[in-house]
Amino acid sequence: MTTHAPQAAQSVTLPASLDEAVAALTAMSAAVPVAGGTDLMAAVNKGQLRPAGLVGLGRISEIRGWRYQDGHALLGAGLTHARMGRPDFAALIPALAASARAAGPPQIRNAGTLGGNIATAAPTGDALPVLAALEADLVIAGPDGARREIPVSHLLAGREMLGPAELIGFVRVPLLHAPQVFLKATGRTGPGRAGASVAVVLDPARRGVRCAVGAIAPMPLRPLEAERWIASLIDWDGERGLTGEALAAFGEYVAAACIPDPDPAAPGEEQAVLPPAVLHLRRTVAALARRALGRALS
Repeated sequence: MTTHAPQAAQSVTLPASLDEAVAALTAMSAAVPVAGGTDLMAAVNKGQLRPAGLVGLGRISEIRGWRYQDGHALLGAGLTHARMGRPDFAALIPALAASARAAGPPQIRNAGTLGGNIATAAPTGDALPVLAALEADLVIAGPDGARREIPVSHLLAGREMLGPAELIGFVRVPLLHAPQVFLKATGRTGPGRAGASVAVVLDPARRGVRCAVGAIAPMPLRPLEAERWIASLIDWDGERGLTGEALAAFGEYVAAACIPDPDPAAPGEEQAVLPPAVLHLRRTVAALARRALGRALS
């Protein structure tokens, strides 16, 4: 009987700073950075990835906390879901804390990190629609101490990508001091992979509503027309309440924007209809959007 063991990484580097990590990646272009490893090690165990080297980010203390900066929160990419789920962080960015608490079972929340959620960019990443709704920016660390900022939505959409030896160092999130809600639907009880998720953020200073829908497409979707329409109905100087009909209409608007009807049929052809599973997903998105906005306004 023969046992075939997967080939192990050739080297493991444990830098103490962000610049040291970048230098290690520069020295070995085939090395892979690893923080919590919840996605990386799953790929290794399945035989989908055989890294030539690993650069561990767990000892870099500067990216494991957060600080205030010009009306923003500068969040370290090494923040774990468990840390973001605590009450002090929830008072800072409620929707991101809610998404962190819903990220999975305790072993995943204790290991998985904010930066890993972004870099992996899995459609079901719970933090991604929240960051899209908050219009967060990424602070990218590069060789020779270089730093640059890009919108998180640009990275998720592939408009701007990480260059060789670059790392996500921080996430810059505006502090809106206003209600924000994250909700998701899963296929089973308890924390699980999202079938659909919605983040709603109120921005009273700009009299705006931001909404992002996750898990139903390769990247979070922003229904911009629905945002503008519902923001025009809110009495920002009053109690900000909306009728049940307006909330329901917003949910349908969001769902139709993210999961549109098929194109009209040509003359003489039968009109295509959405499959039952897609219609169920659209109803789920509508319900999540309606409830999220209702909770934010209440």
